[in-house]
Amino acid sequence: MNSEQATFLLNEIYLPQIKNEHKTTRRVIEAIPAEKCGWCPDPVSKSALDLAWHIASSECFFLNGIANGKYEQTGDGSRPASINTPADVLKWYDENHAKAVAAVSQLKGDQLVRVVDFFGMFQFPAIAFAGLMSSHSIHHRGQLSSYLRPMGGKVPSIYGPSADEGLPARASA
Repeated sequence: MNSEQATFLLNEIYLPQIKNEHKTTRRVIEAIPAEKCGWCPDPVSKSALDLAWHIASSECFFLNGIANGKYEQTGDGSRPASINTPADVLKWYDENHAKAVAAVSQLKGDQLVRVVDFFGMFQFPAIAFAGLMSSHSIHHRGQLSSYLRPMGGKVPSIYGPSADEGLPARASA
């Protein structure tokens, strides 16, 4: 892949997808009943709040790694004590996600094709981590959406109508 192709991928594919998926992820996190955010389906599973935090923080982690051209471990990944509700996650997510997207959107083609090491596990061009981030986030968002009904919440529309939201109203002709 050359720098022109990487720039096209970023601007025409990944950034629009990242922005759209952010809106969808927000709706899923917003649907977590605050009084039941500690719910989890199994003792080895993350709680709904911890899973929401994992999704939000990992997206920013991946985006910042793309922007910085390196990945660094900056803590144990656990949820900060100040994040206690889905609303707290969303506030943090909105602030930090916007900054990370802005940083990535400023990258030039040569920065997007530079090889970035991911903790010695694999090395990819920086742009490839945008796809990895999306897949990772979508996977965990699916997990979180499957928590919602058992904990008393409603599943929002994700890629189409949900049984809880139904079909959107059609505009009259």
